[in-house]
Amino acid sequence: MKEIEITLKVNGEDFRVEVDPRTSLLRLLRERLGLTGTRQGCGRGDCGSCTVLVDDRPVLSCIMFAFQADGKSVTTIEGVAKGDRLSRLQELFVERGAIQCGYCTPAMILVGESLLRRNPSPTREEIRRAISGVLCRCTGYEKIVDAIEEASTEEGRR
Repeated sequence: MKEIEITLKVNGEDFRVEVDPRTSLLRLLRERLGLTGTRQGCGRGDCGSCTVLVDDRPVLSCIMFAFQADGKSVTTIEGVAKGDRLSRLQELFVERGAIQCGYCTPAMILVGESLLRRNPSPTREEIRRAISGVLCRCTGYEKIVDAIEEASTEEGRR
């Protein structure tokens, strides 16, 4: 199949790449751009581990074709920190023990960041709804909800 050229902004950097039309956004990010923080989980859009932000909205990169991101802005976990400094939400995930094996953590943080951009003061129920598409088999979710909730408070949102 003939490759097509797409342009997209990934973590603030412009890219122009040729991709096979069947290439997923996940494969483009991991294999072509070397951004391995985005996880390959189920490959069917069931687990949410592959979640990235496209134009600040969470999407499942394993079931989105790369060409669908043409002209869009993509944020991966590598784009959340500012240089060597973690975002406040990343710090809170560590401080509150919201990470265990860490496999779902990048997706949870991205979903949390997206939620807080749209709704700076979500309720615990809104947080639970927002993260419901990302499966976590280790934490029981409460510490994740706690970290996002704390990030939404004045003390947490530096």
